[in-house]
Amino acid sequence: MKRTLQHLAEHLGARLVGDGTVSVAGVASLQSANPEAVIFVEDPRHLDSALNSRAAAVIAGEFATSATGKPLLISAQPRLTFARAARLLHMRPQDLGIHPSAVVAVTAHFGHNITVSPRTVIGDHVRIGDDSLIGAACVIGDGVQIGTQCRIDAHVTIYAGTKLGDRVVVQAGAVLGSEGFGYVRDTTTGRYEQFPQVGRLVIEDDVEIGANATVDRGALDETRIRRGTKIDNLVHVGHNVQIGQDVVIAAQTGLSGSAVIEDNVIIGGQVGIADHVRIEAGAIMGAQSGIPSKKVIRGKGVVFWGTPARPIREYLKELAFLARAAKKP
Repeated sequence: MKRTLQHLAEHLGARLVGDGTVSVAGVASLQSANPEAVIFVEDPRHLDSALNSRAAAVIAGEFATSATGKPLLISAQPRLTFARAARLLHMRPQDLGIHPSAVVAVTAHFGHNITVSPRTVIGDHVRIGDDSLIGAACVIGDGVQIGTQCRIDAHVTIYAGTKLGDRVVVQAGAVLGSEGFGYVRDTTTGRYEQFPQVGRLVIEDDVEIGANATVDRGALDETRIRRGTKIDNLVHVGHNVQIGQDVVIAAQTGLSGSAVIEDNVIIGGQVGIADHVRIEAGAIMGAQSGIPSKKVIRGKGVVFWGTPARPIREYLKELAFLARAAKKP
């Protein structure tokens, strides 16, 4: 979708230097840019390369104000502005309306400018807010609430009673609100029977959930993912888990039941988090870390690594000690 640089500057809060009538159609890297692309540079050392590239325009920091050769969009955060420009330029046109092959309960309620794609099933008393898109072959259970400007990609299943806020993105194949993994053992027979999984799942505004991720509903209460959290592909979130605001969780991580992840935590790939763990605000979990049951991780800005997870400096000292010990005759 083509936009003029003047339009981008107004919508992105950037300062335009140069010809605002120039149109761009997308974003690109410096190496792959074409004459209709916008690129970004946040290091003054790369400015000359950007100005000599094939791109139509450059998003850059204040250091580029006096540069010449191409139109510039000056921003205090060039990378962030570039990301926002990408969203504007790469918006997908929607075929508004309900596809004839979709199965929609008569009690479902839709806002304005809704898209329901082929072979999707919408249950009783579902509510979907304005400007939301439901992809092909989704199943939206009874009583689900989906806010405004949400994007639910193909083959997503949302179980009954789940609530999604505004601007939530759920990528293909994700399953939200499924039954948690909780069982009680009969000591007489040795057999397992399911503990009630009758709670619900609440996902707040601006959350993004990756492809084939799974999020269980609460057992008796709720599982909640708070505003702005981003969850990668193939992550599993167990029942009763509480995830704070602006948390980032990388692929193949697993969170066991009743874990608590506070605000601004960063969790690397393949991290294993046992039940009733608490990770306090701002902690950083390195890839493949393991956290045993009921452990508390605290330390804003501190990187934890290993199994059991501990501060990375401590972990590296242990590795160095073992390496020296292994060399002794």
